[in-house]
Amino acid sequence: MAGAFEGKVALITGAAHGQGRAAAKAFAREGARVAGFDLARKIDYPAYAQAGSAALQSLHDEIAGGGGGFLPLAGDVRSEVDVRGAVARTIDAFGRIDVVFGNAGIAAYGYAHELDEAEWDAVIDINLKGNWLLAKHVIPHLRVQGAGVVIFNSSIAGLRGLNRLSHYSASKFGLVGLAKSLAIELAPFNVRVLTIHPTGVNTPMNDGLAAMEGATPQEIAERSAGNLLAVPWIEPEDVAETVLFLASDKSRYVTGSGFVLDAGLLTR
Repeated sequence: MAGAFEGKVALITGAAHGQGRAAAKAFAREGARVAGFDLARKIDYPAYAQAGSAALQSLHDEIAGGGGGFLPLAGDVRSEVDVRGAVARTIDAFGRIDVVFGNAGIAAYGYAHELDEAEWDAVIDINLKGNWLLAKHVIPHLRVQGAGVVIFNSSIAGLRGLNRLSHYSASKFGLVGLAKSLAIELAPFNVRVLTIHPTGVNTPMNDGLAAMEGATPQEIAERSAGNLLAVPWIEPEDVAETVLFLASDKSRYVTGSGFVLDAGLLTR
C-alpha cells in the first residue's frame, strides 16, 4: 500500500498514545498528512491517564522529522468547542479531510451498581459522545466533498458484555449503532462509516487498568485473555494496519460493518 494515501488527510483522535499514535505514523508512512487530536492534560479518572501534550509533540517531531505533515491539536473530545475547532483547524491547514479515525477512549473496572455518576459519564462522554461530536462537525465537510471514510474504534466489548465493564461495553455498543446509522445517512454522499473491534491491545490504557487492580499489565492480559491465538495482547501496529486497509480504496464497498480483530476470542 506504499503511497496509498498521497494527497489525503487523516484526522485521528487519541493520537498521542497507543492505537492512535500507531495509526498516525502508519498514515504518514503511506503519504497522508495527519491531524492528531489529543488531551493535553491528565484526565480526572482512576489510575488514568498520561497527559498528551509531550507525547503529541514527540509524535509531531517524529512525523515532521521524517518529512511528513503533522498538525498537533490539543483538546478534549467531550468539548464541542474543542472538536469543532479541531475540524476547522485541520481544514484550514490541509484543505480537506479524507479519513477520520475516532480512537479516543478510556476504560476502568467497576461493578455497575458501584459506579458513581461521574465514572459512568466520563466513559460514555469520551468513548461515545466524543465520537458523535467528531462526526457531527466533520460530516458537513465530507458531504460537500463527496467522499470520505469514518472509522470508530469500538472493541470486542462492543459485541459482547464484559465483567465489571458495563459502562465501557455500553459505550462501545453505542458506537456500533452510531456507525450503522451514519452509514445509511452518508451513503448518498459516497462516505463510508465503519467500526473496528480489537481484543486487548498493548497500550498505556492497560497500565492504568493494571494499576487499579494492583497487578501487572501481563497479569491483566493473562487473566482476561480468551484469544484462540497465543497472544496476550495484540499490538497497536496491528490495529493501525487494519485501519489503513479499511480507509483505503481496497475496501471501497465496505460500509456499515464492523471489522473484528480479536485473535479468535469471539469464536469461543
